[in-house]
Amino acid sequence: MQTKRVRAVFMRGGTSKAVMFQSQDLPADRRSRDAIFLAVMGSPDRNGLQLDGMGGGISSLSKVCIVGPPTRPDADVDYTFGQVSVDEALVDYSGNCGNMSAAIGPFAIEEGLVIAPAHGEAVVRIHNTNTGKIIVARFPVSSGALAAGGDLALDGVAGTAAPIRLEFIEPGGARTGRLLPTGSAVDHLDVPGAGGIAVSCVDAANPCVFVAAADVGKTGAEAPDALERDADFLGRMEQIRLAASVRMGLAADIAAARRIPSIPKIAMVTSPLAARTLAGTVTDPADMDIAIRMISVGQPHRAVPITGAICLAVAARVPGTIPHAAARAVSGPIRIAHPSGTILVDAAVSEDRNGDIKADYGAVYRTARRLFEGAVLYRAP
Repeated sequence: MQTKRVRAVFMRGGTSKAVMFQSQDLPADRRSRDAIFLAVMGSPDRNGLQLDGMGGGISSLSKVCIVGPPTRPDADVDYTFGQVSVDEALVDYSGNCGNMSAAIGPFAIEEGLVIAPAHGEAVVRIHNTNTGKIIVARFPVSSGALAAGGDLALDGVAGTAAPIRLEFIEPGGARTGRLLPTGSAVDHLDVPGAGGIAVSCVDAANPCVFVAAADVGKTGAEAPDALERDADFLGRMEQIRLAASVRMGLAADIAAARRIPSIPKIAMVTSPLAARTLAGTVTDPADMDIAIRMISVGQPHRAVPITGAICLAVAARVPGTIPHAAARAVSGPIRIAHPSGTILVDAAVSEDRNGDIKADYGAVYRTARRLFEGAVLYRAP
């Protein structure tokens, strides 16, 4: 084994962190890239800690982003997201990470991939190759870089920073080509270990499957560590996710669904209720419109993935879905309660010329920070 190095930047985007690469610094071959990413992150690690790499032992801290020149005329950069498994030799490219999407615009201008004004507002049109969708990032710049200070606070992230507005343009059908991949607002699945279960399969920003918390024996206010200790619950949710993956056309069978662990994401939702956050505060039902507990790559999420929040907000606008039934009726942005607090998400749907519902947009505010830059070292044959 020899030690090699590759140029990289480590960044926080929203409530996630990732190692960022320029595509020109990586081999073109996918298998060679994956080998680098696994070595850099310290995967696979049967201890689940990734101590021998840059990963943090949980899905939100085991990510890579590849940024390079655009391959379509309506974009400024291409961005590919890779979810690196903690305990398997697997890099999953089947979905996007909304949180890390917040870091792409600042990375692009600070790396010289996009020309931005020295001061004022930067606008970067990002082509996410995982979903084939455009994300528009708008953020303040100072001296040609992301503004160092700001007053936006994110639940789950200490301090405040400059706001980054992310607009997911026409996010419906990100993977399946349809906002409602099964053609129905609610489907009934016969799931081993769960029996008959009602689900809403929605594909916006990333494919997600939503269940009512009461239908899986929960209140929807449970803390992530409590859910982690409930192996029966996690197993039941995984079986529902696998069955939904097949029903949505993402996988041909259950075995194939197991090989794409990052999508569809699965979540339980409920109407507003009091819930204790990870910081120890209690979120008042009056301060939320819907509550969610999402499972990401088999682990209860400490907040909510941005793509999951976008998908939920869109689903809440679609009559007949489980989120629509659970959500407080609002005409403006939707306040989504999660284990770390709340997030405000705007979304709009309309009917297309065939009378089908389509997602017009989903928008959210995040923050990002460049943590270090240089070369990351890894061992390779």
